[in-house]
Amino acid sequence: MDYGPWSLVVDAGLIGGLLLVGTLVRRWVGPAQRLMLPASVVAGFLGLLLGPQVLGVLPFSDQLGTYASVLIAVVFACLGLGDDPHSRGFGRSTAAFSAYSVAMYALQVGLGMVLAYALFVPVFDTPDGFGLLLFAGWAGGFGSAAAVGSVFGEAGWAGASSLAFTSATVGMLAGIVGGIAIANWGARRGHTDRLGRFDQLPAALRTGLIPPGGREPTGVATTSASSIEPLGLQVCLVALITVLGYGAAEGVELLVPSLSAPVFVLAFLAGLVVKALARRTPAWEYCDQRTLKSISGVSTDLLIVCGIASITPSLVADYWLPLALLFVAALALNLAMFRWVAPAVMHGAWFEKSLFTWGWATGAVATSVALLRMVDPDLDSRTLEEFGMAYLPVAPLETGSIAVTPLLVLAGLGWTVAVGWTAVGLVALVLPFVFGWTRPRGPDPDRAPEGSA
Repeated sequence: MDYGPWSLVVDAGLIGGLLLVGTLVRRWVGPAQRLMLPASVVAGFLGLLLGPQVLGVLPFSDQLGTYASVLIAVVFACLGLGDDPHSRGFGRSTAAFSAYSVAMYALQVGLGMVLAYALFVPVFDTPDGFGLLLFAGWAGGFGSAAAVGSVFGEAGWAGASSLAFTSATVGMLAGIVGGIAIANWGARRGHTDRLGRFDQLPAALRTGLIPPGGREPTGVATTSASSIEPLGLQVCLVALITVLGYGAAEGVELLVPSLSAPVFVLAFLAGLVVKALARRTPAWEYCDQRTLKSISGVSTDLLIVCGIASITPSLVADYWLPLALLFVAALALNLAMFRWVAPAVMHGAWFEKSLFTWGWATGAVATSVALLRMVDPDLDSRTLEEFGMAYLPVAPLETGSIAVTPLLVLAGLGWTVAVGWTAVGLVALVLPFVFGWTRPRGPDPDRAPEGSA
């Protein structure tokens, strides 16, 4: 449906209403709380059910499916402007944690592409990039799904975004349901002695609403409202970076018509350039990182709603068998890493660390934190602190995977992606054994003795 200049306003109002309903569902509906479903996912499912793809109750405009490619550019613009992480130490335990995380990510990329060329393309006649749906939806989550889907969509694969968001949705559900099952399994096997009941989790994790007394500011004002609203300044900066990325993409296409540069990649690069220049001036002091993170978070929430609501069920049905095989392979890989690799590699509190990795390897760090709080209510295992350092080598691999692998596949180098990323994953797997980073024998030094509080 075309509303002319009001299309964006109508869609924004409907999406906003769905997010409010999703927030209420998370607050009051027990199953949604126990599954820790984000309001954006609930809103996305409602948008899919009530939108034009199914019941046709909500009058979304015909632009709904295009918003994800714009929002992912905003997310990457914020990423480019963000502060660089700093490591305070990188010992054997952190190195093993990092190697495990790199292996988990790289093997998802490699496995998906190996399956694509060995099975999906010759048997099911899928596009070559079908294998990238595994990492894009699972380890990458909704943001990566939007990015990879937009690249393939612009190259002519019309259903790429629908399939990518389907993968991200299934991955998130597998992470939550599987993570809860693993937590209970670990408690029965004695791998954790601190399993907390659901009603003992913090209220913010259960209901999604932070009660008075535990609230924190989402940003710091760096300007006076008499000149420009503090939030407005940060929004303007992000909007400028995003437009610079779009302008650069248009310029590349004018110079090389056969080359379609992803806008989100160029927005990320534009953010890096602006940050590098601004840091040499006092202007950088007026860029608030908390506000940028909040803008990125809002964009991600909107992206999830738009992505799920714009899924085309008939297209997913056409690919149901290769999708099912891909998801089974992803689940098998994650379970194998958790069951056999993690106990040998992870140092103290291996169960807590591998359960945390399970969460982000199926789509979201927020899921990781919630699962961790179930088995480590007081965060005694120090998993969060160590993950902050262990993730440093993973970050460039993740960014490179999102930005480069779709382009390599489109250039006919899919086997290079399959072999290269699989090799990276296998090397990361053996590094702890080669350098002696494996878990020492004996009890976990980071776990509290039985009976302690």
